[in-house]
Amino acid sequence: MGRRNRDRRERRPQRPKTVPHAHGEVGGAGSFRCAGCRLEVPAIAPGTSHRNHCPHCLTSLHVDRRIPGDRAADCRGPMVALSLAGRTDGEWRLVHRCSRCGELSVNRIAGDDNARALVRLAVRPLAGAPSGFAAAARGALARL
Repeated sequence: MGRRNRDRRERRPQRPKTVPHAHGEVGGAGSFRCAGCRLEVPAIAPGTSHRNHCPHCLTSLHVDRRIPGDRAADCRGPMVALSLAGRTDGEWRLVHRCSRCGELSVNRIAGDDNARALVRLAVRPLAGAPSGFAAAARGALARL
């Protein structure tokens, strides 16, 4: 009758599992899978020492508590990019909100972040403005 009637002692040993999306295995040490777009993201980012968001969709995970790179938060909820904020030295930062606990955090923009996604965030406040401003913002996005 085939496999069902085989004695359990006669089973062959199980092969070792190499799951490509297991934590820390994909793309070498230090890469992760994005919680938003599910793409593989390398941990090394130009312009920052701690990669904390996807360069494609700008989604992050709530893993840091107070210090970037401490990975001490217990929430682990997805963090959605809300807007951009500028510093006095000219550096741009992403403002994220956790979908589970609602906590806000600010993250540095990495050098390989998607320019179109960043411009969409920057122009988002213009969407509620009078129609002339919204049309100009859509035109600027279309030219990218």
